[in-house]
Amino acid sequence: MRKLIIAIDGPVGSGKSSVARRVAALLGYAYLDTGAMYRVMALKALRRGIRLDDVAKLEALGDKTSIELATKDGGGQRVLLDGADVTGDIRTPEVAQATSKLAVIPEVRRIMVAQQRRAGHHGGVVMEGRDIGTVVFPDADLKIYLDASVEVRAQRRFGEHQARGEKMTLEQVVDEVRERDERDMKRIVSPLRPAPDSVRVDSTAMEQEEVARLIVMLAREKSEIRTQN
Repeated sequence: MRKLIIAIDGPVGSGKSSVARRVAALLGYAYLDTGAMYRVMALKALRRGIRLDDVAKLEALGDKTSIELATKDGGGQRVLLDGADVTGDIRTPEVAQATSKLAVIPEVRRIMVAQQRRAGHHGGVVMEGRDIGTVVFPDADLKIYLDASVEVRAQRRFGEHQARGEKMTLEQVVDEVRERDERDMKRIVSPLRPAPDSVRVDSTAMEQEEVARLIVMLAREKSEIRTQN
């Protein structure tokens, strides 16, 4: 079957990363977490003490930043910043909040989108983020908009914080999720929204495996149609 570009977009806590990794594994595709790329930029800016509203310095930083996404032995993804493994470092609440602010800057998005397009243009890739189907690959073969209720998404994020030993209450995480939604959906540049031709999937009452297999079924149907044409 012809290998596709699969775009999975959705808000924070919708399960994009877990589902995208599973879909990639089931199809034998590469997995690209575009959100991790923005987190790397945010981490480097924080480490360098660069203000998140200093566009000129952020743009210069992005032009000199090397970001690599590599597969771990046995699965999973390693994130490298200028050759150093920062997989765990980019998953803190501080970096998450900084990422949401940095991601609205057009100059930063230009750099990231160019890297993402280079990584996925050959196909055989599952890319997830917030603007893959609308901006990065508007001609993607299959576009999914994955969503869930605020309460369920906050509960998932709360579990992630607990797993990393981070002391946050569920109420704080609910506020965090709502703030991220507000910022992502109302930003001027590449706001979070479903692509007009995307398949909308509500994962509120669905298990990760169920969602992944649904997307795989859609991908195989799409691939067969494209092959016949």
